[in-house]
Amino acid sequence: MKIEELAQLQPVLFERFEHILQQHRLNHAYLFTGAFGSFEMAKCLAQSLFCTNKNGVLPCGECRNCRLIEEEDFSDVTVVRPINNIIKTERVRELVRNFSQSGFESNKQVFIICDAEKMHVNAANSLLKVIEEPQSEVYIFLLTADENLILPTIKSRAQRFYFPKNSPYLLEKLEQAGVMKTQAELLTVYSQTEEEAMRLAASSSFFELVKSREWSIRFLFLLIPWYLLNLIVILILTYRESKREEEVKTQKQIQALFTLFEKHKIHKNTYPVICPSCSGENLLDLGQGKSCDYCGAWLSRKEV
Repeated sequence: MKIEELAQLQPVLFERFEHILQQHRLNHAYLFTGAFGSFEMAKCLAQSLFCTNKNGVLPCGECRNCRLIEEEDFSDVTVVRPINNIIKTERVRELVRNFSQSGFESNKQVFIICDAEKMHVNAANSLLKVIEEPQSEVYIFLLTADENLILPTIKSRAQRFYFPKNSPYLLEKLEQAGVMKTQAELLTVYSQTEEEAMRLAASSSFFELVKSREWSIRFLFLLIPWYLLNLIVILILTYRESKREEEVKTQKQIQALFTLFEKHKIHKNTYPVICPSCSGENLLDLGQGKSCDYCGAWLSRKEV
């Protein structure tokens, strides 16, 4: 990728790293989160260290060293990628052994570790020792999609930068490539990198899948009002049933009291009381209390 394209891809980060290079403050360990230009930025910074025809502090992109780094064929810039979805401990230990050696082209070495979250725990711990105490002019770039999967000890010792998706840039690139605007907008939403967007643009199955998903979502939204209506009806019926049961229970209690009055021919100073513990029928004189005739619970009825 050309320098101008990288500047458009991540303008804010490009300006920050240009300033870092001007101040000669390039750190020995970086953690780049996000796939939108992070690998290209790491290669650009590597080129700036080895370029023989710099434009200020920026690499020319045309000299032998810059071209070899772009092609991943430069002896002092090593790119590490997972094999079978893992970066093995032995591979990292091999790198660690190389850290203590000077480079072939100069005294500098650059290591770019892609998908760093896929390092084995032992591999990450081996790398941690080098990050804490670099023995030579070594620069390490750790690239990840999710920094939460990186060991906290590594995160705390590396300078962290987040590479957000530049949606306007991606949309413009897709339209320039001849992709229809509606399709380009879909690809901008679903893609994380320009390469992924271009690959999906050439796949008809992607748009068929998105279309079927949209129909599924529309059908779901059609079902939601019907579901809510049924839910409301069920809640209303449940509420009515509970109120009906409560009314029946109250009526039964009133009936029980009337039965008690008639059964015992209660006078005006005697009150029937239903025991709250056992529901037994008891008679109490006004202003007095007594134990339940059935369960022994204390009962009282005070004059109002």
